[in-house]
Amino acid sequence: MFKGLGGLGDMSKMMKAAQEMQDKYGALQEELEAQTVTGESGAGLVKATATLKGELKALDIDPSIFVASEKEVVEDLILAAIKDAQSRAQEKMQAEMQRMMGDMGLPPGFKMPF
Repeated sequence: MFKGLGGLGDMSKMMKAAQEMQDKYGALQEELEAQTVTGESGAGLVKATATLKGELKALDIDPSIFVASEKEVVEDLILAAIKDAQSRAQEKMQAEMQRMMGDMGLPPGFKMPF
């Protein structure tokens, strides 16, 4: 009479697992917004700090580089530091995503559907 209901239990387990995965993914997103990395250029004369999602949070510029005739150099150093911070953020974010997927038993390279 209820012979076909065994599949509903499996479906319930799959839905629960999907919800758990979505919850973990949400927690990871919050973690990525909280963690920061710092990129630099000009041997540390310019430093940019960004979240792992790539949002720029801080910029530190050594005052010794403020020479009016070197304006273009300063601009280039600022851009380089920002790009370095964003690149480091992307690398660390990917590593965190792979770690989370491994913790959930998902294969490397698995794409999250949500």
